[in-house]
Amino acid sequence: MLKAFFIIAVFIFKGSYCLCRPRQKRRLLFADIYLLLVLMPKPYKLSGFSGKIIAIDGPAGSGKSTTARILAARLGYIYLDTGAMYRSITLFALRNNISIEDGHALGAIARKLNIDFKMDGDLNRVFLNGEDITTAIRLPEVTVAVSQISAHLEVREAMVKQQRKIAKGGNVVAEGRDTTSVVFPKADLKVYLDASLKERARRRLIDFARLNINSSLVEQGKDLARRDSLDSKRPHSPLTRTSDSVIIDTTNLTIEEQIEKIIKLAKSHFT
Repeated sequence: MLKAFFIIAVFIFKGSYCLCRPRQKRRLLFADIYLLLVLMPKPYKLSGFSGKIIAIDGPAGSGKSTTARILAARLGYIYLDTGAMYRSITLFALRNNISIEDGHALGAIARKLNIDFKMDGDLNRVFLNGEDITTAIRLPEVTVAVSQISAHLEVREAMVKQQRKIAKGGNVVAEGRDTTSVVFPKADLKVYLDASLKERARRRLIDFARLNINSSLVEQGKDLARRDSLDSKRPHSPLTRTSDSVIIDTTNLTIEEQIEKIIKLAKSHFT
């Protein structure tokens, strides 16, 4: 954060300086480029990191999505948001009046749908058959139904197959609820992120506000508690902490602190 403020201050000063002394522009431009290269965060280039899979599980609001996305960017890895894939199927089912209890029909859909990801700045955009559904998959009706749809065995089998295909060759940061236990049981590093229910509700409320979705802290708290129960008690691929996962309580941690902890763990595991 201090580095970012310092860079902004330098640009303001040099911009005004250049207006007064046009001949200095070229020299100042090179100085600015140097500052950006030296001070701004860069992808880690560490020996032993190539071809690895980092799997991150945890309940909703624990910080795993934001942490995984930024971590992947830092490492130059692919970011695999498994939760968004289940939300995509849920959205399709709701739009086409397919029963959320019909596991066979939902499984058939899951095998046919084309789900893609594309980074847009710090936002991981989700596309379903070419349509940008980034905001749509966060709608309340999708959130209410996704745990039930993702509990169907045929749906999970279809999604796991796609997820493993995406991660073939490694260089992936995957996050979800069963990435450490089912999708990538042999991941090179397994992390379980957790946080208090109150903190998770606060974070989720902020996420909804960014997507212009109205909600409240009480509503989010109730919904998260409901989803925790459904995800941990479902018969297929329940949310669980594997014995070889490193548990990190993120309640009082910033995103940057979470990322640094995982990078430190990766260094100890990979080098």
